[in-house]
Amino acid sequence: MRYFIKLAYKGTNYKGWQIQPNAPTVQETIEKALSTILNQPISIAGCGRTDTGVHAKEYYAHFDFDGDLPKSLLPRINKFLPIDIVFYEIKAVAPTAHARFGAYHRAYEYHIVFDKNPFEINTAWYYYQARKLDIDQMQAAAKLLLEYDSFKPFCKTGHQSKTVICDLKRAEWEVLPDRLVFHIAANRFLRGMVRLIVGMSINVGIGKATLDDLRSAMETQSMMKRSYSVPPDGLYLCDIRYDL
Repeated sequence: MRYFIKLAYKGTNYKGWQIQPNAPTVQETIEKALSTILNQPISIAGCGRTDTGVHAKEYYAHFDFDGDLPKSLLPRINKFLPIDIVFYEIKAVAPTAHARFGAYHRAYEYHIVFDKNPFEINTAWYYYQARKLDIDQMQAAAKLLLEYDSFKPFCKTGHQSKTVICDLKRAEWEVLPDRLVFHIAANRFLRGMVRLIVGMSINVGIGKATLDDLRSAMETQSMMKRSYSVPPDGLYLCDIRYDL
């Protein structure tokens, strides 16, 4: 049987999702927990990779297991896992269902807080000039991105993607009393894409880059002169959708 796990995690203490040599990762932590409780080696496949320090409000992974799952698996696994990882649901799916390749929609949020807050260390980015940003220009830059489907200017060097095409569904800024939140959704994302887009928006918001600079980069599919990747702390993967 194949099973889907719906989960969430705070990524501060992990070297990203994917298993890495000599570094703790979310995938490794979950595999060890499942293998211990089910008393056999369990490998899981996730809906996507997140970088070091990036969080997931909603995440899906799948694993295969022959036999009946213990009825108390969900509370047992949550008791066994560290406090920064939680399972919400484990359900049986079709043998061909795939957590990564079956997802048709993924969304991210990036949180920028106006004021320094020791209780939000590692879960939001405090940007000291956040109140001075030109939100209208940043909103215009986000809207401009929706005109394109190739995003090479916002892909980290050394990526292994076979294509830089992404079907972007949403890109907009939300202004809240204590923060700015960037919302972006697509069928897929490139390595480092969201943090580079937020960095571009910051540069546009402080006047270090213009909408013409962005349009030129998108038309020529070349990196912007003032490329900037924001810290991982404020980034959350969320809202993963499937046709199951």
